[in-house]
Amino acid sequence: MTRRYSLSLYLAGAVAARAGDEMSGPALMLAGFALTGSTVEASSLLAGITIAAAVGGPVLGVLLDRSGRPGRLLAGALVLYAAGLGVILVGLGRLPFGVTILTAVVTGLLGPALSGGWTAQLPRVVPGDRLPRANALDAMTFSVASLAGPALAGGAAEVLGAPSAVVISVVLIASALPAAWMLPARPGRARGARRASVISDLTAGIRLIAGRPPLARATLASVVSCVSQGMLTACVPLLGERALGGAGRGAVLLSCTATSALVANAVLARFPRSVAPDTIIWAGVLVQAVALALAAVGPPVVLIVAVLAAGVGEGPQLAALFAIRHREAPEQLRGQIFTTGASLKITGFALGAAVTGPLVAWSLPGALALAASVAVLAALAFLAIPSETIDSSERHVC
Repeated sequence: MTRRYSLSLYLAGAVAARAGDEMSGPALMLAGFALTGSTVEASSLLAGITIAAAVGGPVLGVLLDRSGRPGRLLAGALVLYAAGLGVILVGLGRLPFGVTILTAVVTGLLGPALSGGWTAQLPRVVPGDRLPRANALDAMTFSVASLAGPALAGGAAEVLGAPSAVVISVVLIASALPAAWMLPARPGRARGARRASVISDLTAGIRLIAGRPPLARATLASVVSCVSQGMLTACVPLLGERALGGAGRGAVLLSCTATSALVANAVLARFPRSVAPDTIIWAGVLVQAVALALAAVGPPVVLIVAVLAAGVGEGPQLAALFAIRHREAPEQLRGQIFTTGASLKITGFALGAAVTGPLVAWSLPGALALAASVAVLAALAFLAIPSETIDSSERHVC
């Protein structure tokens, strides 16, 4: 089955779906402002479609784990997500805004399908000895998407109009459907095997995340790290205004971070076994902490170096997190582990951005210093949880 489904097809689908996802948030904000004239309603759309992921991720993961053809379910989630974006766009300015927000929340429940739900299928696409390199390449698709998505949203809105940016996002997500639909099937269950309830599967996944130390500390560190990343993102407009001559130019800083993350993961894909993923997690967080501290005190040139360094920490950290999840999660719970982890990270990012909003208006250096402290806390949280011994038979997938 892996011969018929190539890694190239998987990566192409992942890039399309994730670029469309990264594009959808900024595109919705721009369309919301253009069609309603309200910054509050525009930001509410982004919040609505983001925060629902915390609930949708675990349930979606359980359904993927229970499906014999998870690719078909993943394709259905992509269709519904794309359709939800279309309904939001049509409803703006035509339907009561409460209905539009509700649509955004329901659509956001499916968001983890484009991140964790997709990555959970990777072990069925490539054999175990090729998984480390494939894992690094998969992490690169996130960097490509985070680089291309916002840029496409801004460019399309400028040239074609803000609603067109949402339409292009929908097209990108829909273009990933063939790659999702053809994903390899799960091996059949033994006859007579009893299937647990959805609730039992949910609790089993949560117990596994909390009870398996390598998985627990990687998850905790990544979520706390995402809080600091959300804090940096909230600082970007003011950083752009003060250091680069315009708030809109702050997007350049995020592009620098995404670019360096992409390059770092390209190097990691070339030498996938050079450093243990557990080491990369805490080391990557510390690199981000140093970068944030530099951004708080440095002139424009130092700021650019700092955001580039932040990407060097972020990119390999994501690849290492995937490697640990693949290593630690059993087949029957892998989808839930990935989508639950994605939900927690999205929530952490949103929390960091929300907390920093009022703080950055009071003190930009103070907000960045706090973000650096949170990144250090993420590394300490990882190191505070002792690792259990990992079987040598399991290490080969790292």
